[in-house]
Amino acid sequence: MSLKFKSFAALALSAAMMFSVAACGTTDSGDAKSDSKAKNTTVGYDVSTIKKDDELAKLAASAKTVKDGELSVGMELSYAPAEFYAEDGKTPVGYDVDMSKAIAQTLGLKPKIVSSMFDTIVPSIGSKYDLGITAMTITEERLQSVDFVSYYRAGSTWAVQKGNPKKLDTSDMCGAKIAVQTGTVQEDEANKIAKGCKADKKAEVMSYKRQAEAATAVATGKADVFYADSPVAGYAISQTDGQLEALGDVEGVAKQGIAIKKGDQQLDEAVQKAAQKLMDDGTYMKILKHWGVESGALDKAEINPTDLN
Repeated sequence: MSLKFKSFAALALSAAMMFSVAACGTTDSGDAKSDSKAKNTTVGYDVSTIKKDDELAKLAASAKTVKDGELSVGMELSYAPAEFYAEDGKTPVGYDVDMSKAIAQTLGLKPKIVSSMFDTIVPSIGSKYDLGITAMTITEERLQSVDFVSYYRAGSTWAVQKGNPKKLDTSDMCGAKIAVQTGTVQEDEANKIAKGCKADKKAEVMSYKRQAEAATAVATGKADVFYADSPVAGYAISQTDGQLEALGDVEGVAKQGIAIKKGDQQLDEAVQKAAQKLMDDGTYMKILKHWGVESGALDKAEINPTDLN
């Protein structure tokens, strides 16, 4: 099959090409189709005019992990449009990248994006980097290991080849080859589905280190369906010249958060206040609109929220 990926080829980690340049959301009123209208761009929102907040800068400087005037952020850089590499294969772009830069600038720090595998980010918070900003869903399990500041809401979307040739139904994925990214809530859900299937109609969960590999697996026919955050699925669909399409409705809308070392109250507060300031002054919404994912916007940033939906 001849693939016409547009810029998706530049951000996908295609196994066939051995191309390694690449690293969500809707609200309850949105869907993957609306978010698939994200701009075909690899140029981030300009945050250079954001001014340092002296009070918050002092708070961040007193944090346990921040040092050398840098705010290091772990990201899995194949997760467009949240975080991925631009067409040059080395420049991180996406709405999480822009938010990281905006928060760092508000705190008077230099942002340092660290490319990481998704499943290694939580264990490395506080040692390898200060924050994890990588379209990460806040879950009770993750809250046991790190603190979170909520900043977005996203759901999950199934995606198949155009026309759904395997005639899959989201209510019954038994018998399907399901592509997911390792360490995600979608992987957990896919494994639950597989465990519930009968022996004569088992579902096969195909776990990939990078989300782009999961999308590519479906586009090339190696897998039947992939399951991902709705803005990610929508962006992948928009970049494949109609070869992929969403299946069913957005499921399981939940808050995503900025991960911070457990108990680092100074950094918790600095990041929460910086995020809230960006929400209040309109910068946050401008960033989301730049990437076409404003349907997942929150109006309140919270430290370790109790309402995760």
